[in-house]
Amino acid sequence: MFDVFSQKNRILLRELIKTDFKLRYQGSAIGYLWSILKPLMMFSIMYVVFVRFLRFDDGTPHYAVGLLLSMIFWTFFTEATNMGMLSIVSRGDLLRKLNFPKQTIVVSSVLGAAINFSINLLVVFVFALINNVSFGIHSLIIIPLFIEMLILAMGCAFILSALFVKYRDIGPVWEVVLQAGMYASPIIYSITYLLQRNHLAVAKMLMMNPIAQMLQDMRHFIIDPVNPRGWDIFENKMIAYIPYCIPVFIFVIGLIVFNKNSKRFAEIL
Repeated sequence: MFDVFSQKNRILLRELIKTDFKLRYQGSAIGYLWSILKPLMMFSIMYVVFVRFLRFDDGTPHYAVGLLLSMIFWTFFTEATNMGMLSIVSRGDLLRKLNFPKQTIVVSSVLGAAINFSINLLVVFVFALINNVSFGIHSLIIIPLFIEMLILAMGCAFILSALFVKYRDIGPVWEVVLQAGMYASPIIYSITYLLQRNHLAVAKMLMMNPIAQMLQDMRHFIIDPVNPRGWDIFENKMIAYIPYCIPVFIFVIGLIVFNKNSKRFAEIL
């Protein structure tokens, strides 16, 4: 894995990221602006439907900022895992011509999605300032939270890319999993919304999801501390550690699965 970041392979990694980013919006009328417009359009639809009409607003301060921030985190996870899943198959010609660590292809896809995340984060920052969100040293929690998300997405991408080479049915299955995962994560609603309706058992179950843990920690530290963390609703703090450990576990499993199957990629493709 560490060979990916050696001096020789860093050049290849950088070129793969640049190429993927350029090709993503090639031929579209507004090009790179789609990286900003797409999440904003999704946010607008969800805000109008779920906040204005269905009243999912839990009454906590800056609910709309929390919704937008959660959306870009989820968009990154979706984009990183989808691109990672397709990466080995789409780069089959490169695998047959060059000898390099195959993990480089998956890592480049996930880091390419991270570029979009960075652009979107700037938009959220401006939106938050307009809405008078107070930023302080506590807002830096977004760095370890994003690293946690990056580890989770990378682990999933390794597993999906290895399986997709042989089993193309993984694509539609993962679409369904992502759809279910979106509703199982506090993006549209928050854990506060569930607690206000005395759904403590449901809230605890959802907080086993590491993405739910990330989003609630983000709401607590960046938006407003009135938002409870998963840590706050578990009496047994040993259980509260579980969602923090899952991303590392998935990353290790993903790397093992990928390395085990990578030797056969060239002959299968």
